[in-house]
Amino acid sequence: MSSERTVELLRRSYEDEIETVMNYQTNAIILEGVRAEEIKESLQEDIQAELAHSNKLGQRLKQLGARPPSSKDFTARQDSLQPPEDSTDVLAVIEGVLDAEEDAISTYHELIDAAEEADDPVTEDLAVEILADEEAHRAEFKGFQKEYRNE
Repeated sequence: MSSERTVELLRRSYEDEIETVMNYQTNAIILEGVRAEEIKESLQEDIQAELAHSNKLGQRLKQLGARPPSSKDFTARQDSLQPPEDSTDVLAVIEGVLDAEEDAISTYHELIDAAEEADDPVTEDLAVEILADEEAHRAEFKGFQKEYRNE
């Protein structure tokens, strides 16, 4: 049904989604300036999607007889998504989001492979569903990045 590797990747994905929520929220609060409004709104919308992802991942862990990690188990990994010192540095936030999305996409690909190997189609389907959302977020922020670099 499931493997240790699948559970490990589900836990990592759960942690990453929760960390993303925290960093998106903080960045949406601290960013300033007229140019920041669209990014702030996008981050606020994406928070809800990331929370939904973490809930689905946590539920899947429970179904597999495992537990989602709690704050004491948590390891922060998103260095580039930390809020910038300059609260008007919108491009730094955009690039941090892109780094986080690339990492998430990579992890979901690993999870898909591990679930397929473990003959766990439910986890595989969940990872494919979330992967599609992460790829959409990445595409949106690549567009923002292009706009900001062309100015």
